[in-house]
Amino acid sequence: MISASIENDELQLNSEAAILIDAQSGQVIYEKNSKERLSPASITKIATSIYAIENGNLDELVTVSENARNVDGTVVYLEVGEQVPLLKLVQGLLINSGNDAGVAIAEHLSGSVDEYIIDFNQYLQEQIGVENTYFTNPHGLYDPEHLTTAEDMAKITQYALNNEVFRDIFKTKELPWDGETWDTTLINHHVMVRDESYEGITGGKNGFVTESGFTLVTTAERENLSLIAVTLKSKSDDQTYADTSALLDYGFQHFETDKIITNEQFEDNQGNIFVTNQDISYTKKIGESVETEISPSGELVIEGEDGRELQRQNLVKLKSKENDEQMKSKVVASPIAGDEIKAETHLRFIVPLALVITFFISGIFFINVRRL
Repeated sequence: MISASIENDELQLNSEAAILIDAQSGQVIYEKNSKERLSPASITKIATSIYAIENGNLDELVTVSENARNVDGTVVYLEVGEQVPLLKLVQGLLINSGNDAGVAIAEHLSGSVDEYIIDFNQYLQEQIGVENTYFTNPHGLYDPEHLTTAEDMAKITQYALNNEVFRDIFKTKELPWDGETWDTTLINHHVMVRDESYEGITGGKNGFVTESGFTLVTTAERENLSLIAVTLKSKSDDQTYADTSALLDYGFQHFETDKIITNEQFEDNQGNIFVTNQDISYTKKIGESVETEISPSGELVIEGEDGRELQRQNLVKLKSKENDEQMKSKVVASPIAGDEIKAETHLRFIVPLALVITFFISGIFFINVRRL
């Protein structure tokens, strides 16, 4: 991830690790120990949810196993043999943090939790690009090998936000739940989502187990800036929410997102022409001027006023200097060939004309001689 942060502007955070990124560009606005591998607790369910949405049929019925029914921790009280649409399980997983829903999803998608873990981690690494994450279960109950980083959780959340179904569930405050043995209204466990205590909140997931402490993922948007805040291993619920508010305040008060539109052209110092094949978002300080340049490999590099790199994106080459010079050489050569053609054409016209004039003069001479 590329950094857009302002140097020497420290926040006083209680969480052991934290990160704030721009949801559009993926740029890091602030980070603290963001690559440290820690236990995530139930924010694991963000990853499980997007995996299920992208790899399952959300209308398909899932049969609940005894293994799912008997899982520890927070549940949505599924019963053995109960059949539940996959979409409903994802809702119960993300809104009410149901561990039983997580196990039911895993067994449905891969046949067993063990097989699911293989598929799940491969998806996270290959599809999303996490580098320091390995999950041993779909729900986040503590396991010493079940680890991630604030950076990877931000990356997973950014990826998930591209999916409309995920976004709708992620921001849901409450949802009627009609189960086989449990009829209730699910209430989102993320305080900032359900009580609207912070302007612009668009979704979130909280987590807690004793070994991991309190964890939190929160998304918010104001005007042209969309943010993702992740905090790991806070000592209390109040601390993790206070840290999240401080991170979001920092982002909204200091930064804005701008973009370069598709099909905009750039020329490097060698005369080569490049064009953008997609919109390129970048995050900068509010009111900051930026500079752009083309790297030797054909990337557009966007830099802030202090020279820090804000964004880097591959471009499409439209015209190279070498090809342009070859075309010019052909153009320079063509007038010579054209003159030869013109000269040949003139000769073809002049020779017959001279013959006609000659015959005409000869005729007149012949007539005049006869008259004499």
